Amino acid sequence: MTSPADTPPSAPPEAGVASRRAVAGWLLFDWATQPFYTLVTAFIFGPYFVAEIASDPVAGQSEWGLGAGIASLVIAVLAPILGAVADAGGRRKAWIAAFSAMLVGGALLLWFATPGTAPFAVLLVAAIATIGVEFATVFNNAMMPDLVPADRLGRLSGTGWALGYVGGLVATLIALGFLVADPATGETLFGLPPVFGLDAVEHGGDRASGPFSALWYVVFALPLFLFTPDVPKRLTAGAAIRSGLRQLADTLRSLRDHAPVARYLVAHMIYADGLAALFAFGGIYGVGLFGWSSFELGVFGIILTITGGAGAFLGGRLDDRFGPKRVILWSLAVLTVGSAGVLSIDGAHVLLFVPVEPAAAGDAAFGSTGERLYLLLGAVVGAAAGPLQSASRSMMVRLSPPERITQLFGLHALSGKVTSFFATLGVSALTALAGSQQIGLSLVLVFFVAGGIILLGVRDRAG
Repeated sequence: MTSPADTPPSAPPEAGVASRRAVAGWLLFDWATQPFYTLVTAFIFGPYFVAEIASDPVAGQSEWGLGAGIASLVIAVLAPILGAVADAGGRRKAWIAAFSAMLVGGALLLWFATPGTAPFAVLLVAAIATIGVEFATVFNNAMMPDLVPADRLGRLSGTGWALGYVGGLVATLIALGFLVADPATGETLFGLPPVFGLDAVEHGGDRASGPFSALWYVVFALPLFLFTPDVPKRLTAGAAIRSGLRQLADTLRSLRDHAPVARYLVAHMIYADGLAALFAFGGIYGVGLFGWSSFELGVFGIILTITGGAGAFLGGRLDDRFGPKRVILWSLAVLTVGSAGVLSIDGAHVLLFVPVEPAAAGDAAFGSTGERLYLLLGAVVGAAAGPLQSASRSMMVRLSPPERITQLFGLHALSGKVTSFFATLGVSALTALAGSQQIGLSLVLVFFVAGGIILLGVRDRAG
């Protein structure tokens, strides 16, 4: 028998219309989290780890991928469980606060990752921060139905993603303009010496990307806690755990009866893995082709952030008009073509067969034809990635029963993380077997095409 305290409410909550201040607080969460992904994961700290902390770039790529894989495994196992508990208990902001502490603490500790630091210690700290930001995002996403009506979810999601990209852009400009210096000149992007006496030779700016992203998060996540209402508490902690685990088991069993949700989760798992691998190796591919430094990678990141933000903003409007499924399929088509174009560049050729003058030491930044085409195609990829991510979140909201929204977002996070290590390791293995960066990274095209084919069979209620 179950006690009344163990029984979740039978009626799903009705989606309401929150105040503008409440919605603004929620939107700023994407702005708050994006610099961690942009600065730490993709364009500054990650390449710094590979180049300066690991014994060599090959080992660094392998070790960084292993750390990310372990974090993904933890997220895959716990996200749906914690989501189910939060759905049963009601409150979500308490969970966001707890995981925010992991993000902030881990990011702050990255400052101490000087050259010569044990790679394992750095990877552990980075994994803690990654787990924190991913779990906090799961619970933040689940607040969406309580903020706007169903016919505005696409716009809300797209606006959030666009703000996230803008936040990443602003944070990257600040980092490159005031913190990260070119070791050859000792100057930042703005032609200034780094602030706070950061030593370019000791990679002070690279290491400062962790504390900077932590401070950024604290400042801009605060409005969510102050102004965005939470769902009222429903159950005690113990009762929420028991009820949540039962609901999770029921949800997993019910996927057999909810074919659209199950099929979408499989499609999302595949194409999200391809996107994660593309971003994980895109910068590394540029380093291998053109010898780019962290400074040039940061500029590349700025370009992708601008086009990604514009794409997410436009994609949210297209989502509300045409439905998220069509936006996802369009985005996957553009991603496939753009990625194929990127892979057609090998330094001395573009479009596979057209010879060009390769980049040479002493050339101006992005001075070769191959580099400029790489930037252009990277901008196209960024423009497609923004609406893909935004519409994926909207699609999950539209397909999910309101009373199980958080645990299903946990499964959504699971589908985006459970095989992410497989895509990364697959690219690494294929690169080693073929002896070619191009052939190795071409695996992402298979993920995009396969995910799109599976998604074709999902019925989009909004579309």
